Amino acid sequence: MEKYISDYPCVSVIVLCRNEEKFIGKCLESIIANDYPKEKLEILVVDGMSEDGTRKIVEEYRKEHSSIRLINNPKKLTPFAFNEGIKNSQGDLVMIMSAHAIYGKDYIKKCALASQKYNADNIVGIWKILPRNNTLSSKAIVSALSASFGVGNAKYRTGSCKQPEWVDTGAYGCYKKDVFKKIGLFNEKLIHTQDMEFNLRLKRAGGKTLLLPDAIVFYYARTDFKSSCKYNFRNGVWAVLPFKYTTIMPVSIRHLVPFAFVLSLITTGMLSLFLPIFFWLFLFIIGSYFLCNIYSSAKIAIKKKDIRYFFIMPVIFGSMHITYGLGSLWGLLKVAVSKQFWKNRFSK
Repeated sequence: MEKYISDYPCVSVIVLCRNEEKFIGKCLESIIANDYPKEKLEILVVDGMSEDGTRKIVEEYRKEHSSIRLINNPKKLTPFAFNEGIKNSQGDLVMIMSAHAIYGKDYIKKCALASQKYNADNIVGIWKILPRNNTLSSKAIVSALSASFGVGNAKYRTGSCKQPEWVDTGAYGCYKKDVFKKIGLFNEKLIHTQDMEFNLRLKRAGGKTLLLPDAIVFYYARTDFKSSCKYNFRNGVWAVLPFKYTTIMPVSIRHLVPFAFVLSLITTGMLSLFLPIFFWLFLFIIGSYFLCNIYSSAKIAIKKKDIRYFFIMPVIFGSMHITYGLGSLWGLLKVAVSKQFWKNRFSK
């Protein structure tokens, strides 16, 4: 039975952006084209004081669509953008979106109706990751970002679920507005991984996050090799650095696996200088990783029907895991010398 417009919840879409002139137009077009009742929708573009043509593009859309508002984020950081959008939102649901993504025509409706049907506190969709250019290396990076060997059990990236499924976290999300009254806003000390920490905090408070396999986000990832390595390193740092600011487990175990891998190589490599058994353990770790890497690379090459992936994927996987792990190691060193970390652990 078709729902009446009055039955649809009001949705506040929060679009985060800074210097996104290449993507903000496509993003807004996809949101405007959604089949959700327009009178039940507001679009809040929270801009980190862009210095390119982003604001001009948003202003042009505002002239034609009264539902669009532009909100300044003078601190230019993601968690502040999240919170500014939430504070200014008027909807029953708050849907956070990235500017360098486009959304399926029924994305908003599916998330909103699923929130009601399943009584979920948060709804997340599946990412279809796209390259920003058409080179082989860019397409290989996208393949790694969508593979289990690359990103672990992040089902919103791998698309491995076929039915709606309860998960611990996902990218961005469609939240019930009262969630923020119950557990607070996003942690503004976390420059990155703030959404992950929030979703895990939500879960610990008894909240539920549902992954919808048919709610699709087309996400443009950083896919030139240098930028990808820098991004992975930064993500690795922020897989560990949140421990400085909170006493709870702020990330999932999968986010610490590259750190454990890199640390095991460094430790066994150093100890092998003194005890031969650690040399063999070092070789075992390297050999096991190599076999898993080659197997996963072969699967992608077969799926793509392109032998070139068999040769490039091991490099992409290896660089992804090692840079991420080294970032986590650097994050650990920063946490270890942090007075704030030790104060949080031992203060009464």
